[in-house]
Formats: sequence, structure tokens, C-alpha cells
Amino acid sequence: MKSMIAIAVGMVSLASSFAAQSAQEVNIYSYRQSFLIDPVVAQFEKDTGINVNVVFAKKGLAERLKREGKYTKADIVLTTDISRLMELKDKELVAAVNSSVIESNVPAHLRDPQDEWFALTTRVRNIYASKARVGDVAITYEDLASDKFKGKICTRSGKHPYTVALVASMIAHHGEKETVTWLTKVKDNLARKPQGNDRGQIKAIAAGQCDISLGNSYYFGKMLTDDKQKATAKAVNILFPNQQNRGSHINVSGMALTKHAPNKAAAIKLMEYLTGDLAQGIYAKVNMEYPVKPSVEKSSLVASWGEFKADKLPMSDIAKHRKQALQLLDRVKFDL
Repeated sequence: MKSMIAIAVGMVSLASSFAAQSAQEVNIYSYRQSFLIDPVVAQFEKDTGINVNVVFAKKGLAERLKREGKYTKADIVLTTDISRLMELKDKELVAAVNSSVIESNVPAHLRDPQDEWFALTTRVRNIYASKARVGDVAITYEDLASDKFKGKICTRSGKHPYTVALVASMIAHHGEKETVTWLTKVKDNLARKPQGNDRGQIKAIAAGQCDISLGNSYYFGKMLTDDKQKATAKAVNILFPNQQNRGSHINVSGMALTKHAPNKAAAIKLMEYLTGDLAQGIYAKVNMEYPVKPSVEKSSLVASWGEFKADKLPMSDIAKHRKQALQLLDRVKFDL
């Protein structure tokens, strides 16, 4: 009888254990569009049995987290750039994660010194140049202020986080005075008012509206693998700026654990997974981004663009100038 009771208790305990495991979940607030993270999330769920729920928004996630406070259901926030990571940190909406796994996978200059955010992928802020009118040339961000590019530059809004991050890096390297002068000259060299997205700048070059533009590397890859946009993309060369000195400016997609994460253990498990070989490989192949884990191979298309030197200035050093960058962009009326 006692043995029967012991077996029954054991079966209940085992069933409870399985029920608890299957009930595990992680809730994500994401600035990254679903199709960019779905392949990684699906593989994580398959490998771990942990359910992942994703809420996507183009903006306002920091405000939502602040409003929800300790009652939030969000465990992790995924972002598309360093500015939004720093916004979360500045508003004290995230918590430190002490993980030897993440620390070994993500280089120091691509994570927060206090471990409150971590990069997941990097993307270069490339310069695209017309094959017919510019060619494959050595170029720097500083060159965008040159008189030879008068009326020949296209770019998206100065208020966009990608632009703000580049200007912040210029402040970090050159100081405010030189950056204001540079920004003023770049604005004078614009072929049209800042507008559109990164793909739109490549389209403008192909249409002859300008000769060069700024754009993230993975957009170029996406266009080259799209039958409808391939011909347009082939009208430009992808250039890696500043190869003779500090290297090309990079931005990051990243992640942070929320301050009041209700599923902290499962969330950290997912964060570690996102920096591992499998997830990093999926990011590289599906999204054509550069993995943060150095040992993970790039996609064949991205690799075909060649090796390049990246600016190794810590992302935290760049991010601390983002408010100053916005002020300078307003001062020179960049978007007007």
C-alpha cells in the first residue's frame, strides 16, 4: 500500500513538474518587426519548450513599461538601435543581467558597462554610391561635407535614430564645434529634403536624384535578394567609410531585461540563447546582419562585400551624446 502511495505521489510530482515546465513563458516587447525575430523565437520554443509571446510597436514601449510599472507582463525589450536601449536605461526600466554566457558571447564594447543592455547584431552605417557616377572609391563620413558632393547627397530624416547615432559618433570623435560645421556642410550638400527610409535612398540614387546616400548594410542585402528591387540595388556600390583611420560607424539591435520581469529565469535563458551560435547564425542568414559573436559566420552575401574595419568606440560612449546630437540637428535645421 505504501509503495502504491509513493508511486502515486511521485506521478503527481512528475506531472506537476511537466506542467510547470510547459507553463514557462517569456513576454517580449519589441521594436523589431516580427518577421525579423520569428525564426529565432520559433527555434527557441522548439529547443526549450518555453513559450514566447511578442508584442510589436514602432514607438512608445518605454512609456508603456513606465506606465505598467511592477504590474508589467514584459520580460525583455528588443530594440533596433542604441538610442532606444539607452532610453530604457536612462528611465530606469531595465535590470542588470549577470551572465557568464552573454559576457563570453558579446564583446565588451557592444554591451552596457553595468550589464543593463546587450547588443544582438551589428549593422554598418554604410555609404551607398552610384556605380555610374561615383564608382567604388575610398570615402569617409567627413567627406560628406566636401564641396565635390554639393547637391549630390540623399539621406533620411536627421531625427531618425540611425542618423542621431551617426551624429553622436561624430561628436564623440570630433567634439561639438567640428560636428556642427560638418553637419551644416552636409546639409548644404543635400540634393533634396531628408525623407524616406534607407531603401528609398538607394532608389533615389538609381533614379538619378542624387549620387550618394547613407544606409544600413542589411537593407542593401534585402534589396539584392528581392526580385523586384534587385536591379535598383545593383545601381549602387556599398562602401565602408573610414577604413584608413577609425573604421566604419556601427549601430546595434539589442536587448534588455525589464526591471519587473515576471519570468526572469526563463527570460535570461532566452537572452543567453539569442547570443549563442544557433540564434546568431539565424540572424546572420535570415536578416543579413553582422553577428555580435565573433566566431559566427556572416551570410555568404554579406561576406561577398568583403572584410571591413569597424569603429570600436564603445556603444555607451556614442549613446551618451545622443541628446547633444539631436540638439545640433535642430540647431542647423537639418530636416528643413
